Amino acid sequence: LMPGLAAERSGLRKGDVIVRVGEAPVVDGVQLRELIRGLVQSGQPVTLPWTVRREGAEVQISVTPELQTNAAGTVARIGAFVGGPASMVTVRHGPVEGLWNGAVRTWEVSLLTLKMMGRMVIGEASLKNLSGPLTIADFAGKSASLGLTHYLLFLALISVSLGVLNLLPLPVLDGGHLMYYLWEGVTGKSVSGAWMERLQRTGVALLLVMMSIALFNDVTRLFGST
Repeated sequence: LMPGLAAERSGLRKGDVIVRVGEAPVVDGVQLRELIRGLVQSGQPVTLPWTVRREGAEVQISVTPELQTNAAGTVARIGAFVGGPASMVTVRHGPVEGLWNGAVRTWEVSLLTLKMMGRMVIGEASLKNLSGPLTIADFAGKSASLGLTHYLLFLALISVSLGVLNLLPLPVLDGGHLMYYLWEGVTGKSVSGAWMERLQRTGVALLLVMMSIALFNDVTRLFGST
């Protein structure tokens, strides 16, 4: 901890294990650093309750980061060194229990992804949390360097997140086609060609905006400070 900075002032201590930042569970040090960097909204630091494991018990601490402006833009800092990822513990399950635990974990990650998307839509979370192919490739390389298990976990997380994105009710995605089928089932008639074209254009425009923001975040995050 750096004396006098946000982490120390908030009550964090050396050796604390960060379990959650707000509602987001912390997987490793890399993810925690990205969460901290994104705690900026409308040019102001975002105060969130952090769940910390300390001496075998979990405590909640309200943390307000400090802002730092550089070539990459304005990012949040807490003034603390984030250690390496926690050591992996291998737990073996039977086929049925393994499938059930996998389904539960997939559901939890899906809900977390939807909540984060919703918070970005209503302005409670920064759009800097959007990441594109450059950040995914960067994190894939870092996870691969930690071992096969970390790499497979990262691939699973990306797969679930992309699956949730694909089910959003946008016309060019599978979720949009499901909306068409639902409309046809409820009304008994298909969407007209004119409306189909308008909806397709709107969906493409929204996706292009999202992709542009994600790519901009990638470039500023990876190359802005060089």
